[in-house]
Amino acid sequence: MRIARFTTGSEPSYGVVTGEVDEFGQPAEDSVVVALAGDPLYVGIKLLDQEHRLADVKLLAPVLPRSKVVGIGRNYAAHAAEMGNDLPSEPLMFLKPNTSVVGPLDPIFYPSQTQDLHYEGELAVVIGRICRDVPPEQATDVIYGYTIANDVTARDLQKSDVQFTRAKGFDSFCPLGPWIETDLDPQHFIDGVRLQTHLNGELVQDGSTADMIFDIPALVAHVSSVMTLLPGDVILTGTPEGVGPMEVGDEVEISIAGLGTLTNKVASR
Repeated sequence: MRIARFTTGSEPSYGVVTGEVDEFGQPAEDSVVVALAGDPLYVGIKLLDQEHRLADVKLLAPVLPRSKVVGIGRNYAAHAAEMGNDLPSEPLMFLKPNTSVVGPLDPIFYPSQTQDLHYEGELAVVIGRICRDVPPEQATDVIYGYTIANDVTARDLQKSDVQFTRAKGFDSFCPLGPWIETDLDPQHFIDGVRLQTHLNGELVQDGSTADMIFDIPALVAHVSSVMTLLPGDVILTGTPEGVGPMEVGDEVEISIAGLGTLTNKVASR
């Protein structure tokens, strides 16, 4: 099931995206959004007698984390190598504020404090219920679904600050979308799902989730051993090699097979 958050010009609503999809999760032209009675994370799936053509709505970030976005660094060996870093012995965690979240087609604002703004295409895990100390074998019990993320990073600030808060925490530095896919199991990504990033139409990242050092159950277990996870919290699972700079006016498209494509442009702040 594809859960979207959208607007037709009024208040944001939630809905279920219906219709056929291609191998990359892209919807057919005749796809529609059937409205839901409230946030499905809290009220469940309650369909309303309202539907809209997908082409006629504006998709928003499919989830607004009430608490936090937890990033995972250096979770692909080739990316760690390209950045000149050693492989971590356990998941490397950092936090992005929920104010960094934006949706599909929203601008990524280029702050004046940086001269080296990077894209990082990632698979994102959306948590479905309050949990703590989750064993890896029970991760599926607390995962609501999956979406796509761009872990935007001010690379020069990351290097100068050492810790990641400022480099990854600016407003608009966590695009999410286009929707949450709820009908997938972590094994789907352990087996390997293709993740691609295009910058102005040029392929710059082409990886597989099978190359993650720590798989999704391990990440859920590790993060939840440190902090309580709440419904709507998001875990970013790391990025493949190929990260690089973006400039004002650039368009970034991140695609994950089965999940669709997240597109954003870079704008001046």
